[in-house]
Amino acid sequence: ILWVFNGTNCSGIFSAIATMAAFSSLPAIMAPKEDDIHMMLAANVQQGTMNSDSSMKDYIWRRRNDGVHILNIGKTWEKLMLAARIICAIENPQDVIALSARPYGMRAVLKFAHYTGANSIAGRYTPGTFTNQITKQFREPRLLVVTDPRTDSQAVKESSYVNIPVIALCDSDSPLKYVDVAIPCNNKGKLSIGLIYWLLAR
Repeated sequence: ILWVFNGTNCSGIFSAIATMAAFSSLPAIMAPKEDDIHMMLAANVQQGTMNSDSSMKDYIWRRRNDGVHILNIGKTWEKLMLAARIICAIENPQDVIALSARPYGMRAVLKFAHYTGANSIAGRYTPGTFTNQITKQFREPRLLVVTDPRTDSQAVKESSYVNIPVIALCDSDSPLKYVDVAIPCNNKGKLSIGLIYWLLAR
């Protein structure tokens, strides 16, 4: 397979080639297509941050010379498939809440909710939404999808009180406390966030 890049995405080429080989034994429906890998590299899904959290070390492929961590796209695809199967297991899609306090993730969660029938919380999360029954905005979801476990930490913490499983888009520096399924990806860029939610919705 031949890829042509502008230099910035070259760090993901070898990871992508290994990914395609590793998934050759999967059923065709779950294996990544070449276009999927192309889009993930073009959206810089594999690009992490200069910092890293010890709990994310299994998902980090290597560190570039400029100090930026590169995430393993193979692990990203594995966790995407796992997250998609979990979301599909919820009979009523309205029991799923997609949440983002990060500005780049707001449009993504609104579109995800629109096309999958899920609910969304775009913008500031009101404390007590999952735990305080007397508030008007009280909700009881069966699954929570968050864009950034650090920015959306209040929602993630409350979900642990009421046993709501959490799927989170996690960068190389994201904390994994109370996160059940971490999708390793670049959760700072608008293209990366949009692509991950698009793949989940698909």
